[in-house]
Amino acid sequence: MDAFWSNEYVYIAAYCSVVVLCAVVFLAFFELVTKYRNWEEIKNGNMAVAMATGGKIFGIANIFRHAIIQHDSLLDMIYWGVFGFIMLVAGYFIFEFLTPGFKIDDEIQNDNRAVGFIAMVISIGFSYVIGAGIS
Repeated sequence: MDAFWSNEYVYIAAYCSVVVLCAVVFLAFFELVTKYRNWEEIKNGNMAVAMATGGKIFGIANIFRHAIIQHDSLLDMIYWGVFGFIMLVAGYFIFEFLTPGFKIDDEIQNDNRAVGFIAMVISIGFSYVIGAGIS
């Protein structure tokens, strides 16, 4: 069995499968905490939602990238990826808190692309900081 798990292809497939599963779960969580339905809005052409969601996807992937590079076991990678995701969600709520003049979710749902772009950049930028902390 050791030969099976030491195979590079199996190793990469296992990590990719776990990251895809985690990303689906994490995006479902974001779906619960936002007022809008991400995929419905994207289907309707809402670019602000697409940018914000794309930033979240990139952020999740970047966090897991650092978790994979830094940690040898699959369980450690999952642990640090989940921790990084929690930090990314915290960043999202801080962004909402720091903009009391308007509601982020409402602006993104109304296709305010400036807010969608800033949400994307915050997710991406924050994922680099989280990733550096994981590494």
